[in-house]
Amino acid sequence: MRRSAAGSIALATVLACAGLTHVARAGTDGETPAKAPAHIEKTFLIPSSDGYGVGECLTTPGSSCGQVVANAWCEAQGYAAANSYGVAAADEYTGAISQSVPAPSERPIRITCQD
Repeated sequence: MRRSAAGSIALATVLACAGLTHVARAGTDGETPAKAPAHIEKTFLIPSSDGYGVGECLTTPGSSCGQVVANAWCEAQGYAAANSYGVAAADEYTGAISQSVPAPSERPIRITCQD
């Protein structure tokens, strides 16, 4: 039986893609598995008067809802969970805000998310 040219090309394409998939998953020597990506963290600064009413929850040390709210924020941003949260230190937001922040209760909230 003779195969059509289109069938041969399709078969060659599938085999080539399978080979590339193996190379992408393999390490530099082509045999050992590739290493997982490094730990990824990202810090978000949220205005304390964001309108959602969660500022008090995130800024009160030891609050029962703080970790839950921070985890929900991180999950909404595509991360697994919150690593830390609280009131941002002055050196974390000085260049990002154009007006001075008079009271500590008005400082932005910092949530650090991790994969």
